[in-house]
This record gives sequence, C-alpha cells and structure tokens, in this order.
Amino acid sequence: MIVLQTLEEFQRIYHAGKKWLRCMEAINNVGNIQPAVFYSVGDSLVYRLSEGDSPGNGLFEGNRRYFDVHYYLAGEETVEYADKCRLLAEVPYKDESDREFFSGAGETLRIRAGNVIICEKHEAYRFQEGAGVRKVILKVTVEETYFLNK
Repeated sequence: MIVLQTLEEFQRIYHAGKKWLRCMEAINNVGNIQPAVFYSVGDSLVYRLSEGDSPGNGLFEGNRRYFDVHYYLAGEETVEYADKCRLLAEVPYKDESDREFFSGAGETLRIRAGNVIICEKHEAYRFQEGAGVRKVILKVTVEETYFLNK
C-alpha cells in the first residue's frame, strides 16, 4: 500500500500519464458529486464520494483489473492490508465485480484527512474503525487508458 501524506505529494509523484490526470480531474470535481453515486472519467476510471464508516464483511478485498485510490477529505480510518499471497482465499475472483475476498492478518495503518492511499493489485485490504470519514474513492484501471475486454 502506498500512503501519501498530502494531495500535493500525490500530484508531484503521479503527474504524468492519462490515468493520473484523470484521477486529479475526478478529485477536483468532488464539489459537484453526490455521495454513493458512481461517476466516470473516460473508460479508465470510476469514482464516488463516500461518507461515514466503510461497511465491511470482515474479509480483505482484492482486485485484479483496477486499483483503488482513496483521498481522505475528512476524518480518519484504520486500514489493514497484506499481499494476497499471504492470505487465505475465501471467495473466488469474480470478473463481473473485479473482486475477490481473503481472510488472514496484515499490517494496519491509521489514515487521516489529507492522506491519499493507493491499494495495489497484488494486495488486499479491509477497512476497520473510522470516525467522520469523508473520502473520494477512485477505481483506476491497471491498463494504461483502456479496458482489456473492449
């Protein structure tokens, strides 16, 4: 998991490439979107505004075709993550949802307002306790700018 302390740090490191520019376009549009509604930028990114605790089923979630970027606007939350190869597969991968679920234990981090996290595709994660969380969740394709199935 990549943890960046500020949005400025994210912009400085990830400033080149269409998908990173689209991430910033989505983040800059946060004032115009409604919570829990998915929006898209091109064919490589979907995003939504999330408010409140991240409901979970206690399992780690992993993806293969997308990676997650979470930009925390307010509050704080604990996230636990681990390499998928160190976890036990519980629910097999489903292409339709691009999700698979695991059990086990990993490392925990406390994420706060202003932080940006990138959940890489070789990892799985689960969110635990949170307080006053408001964040933008971006699902970014692992391909450069298109889907493999198109």
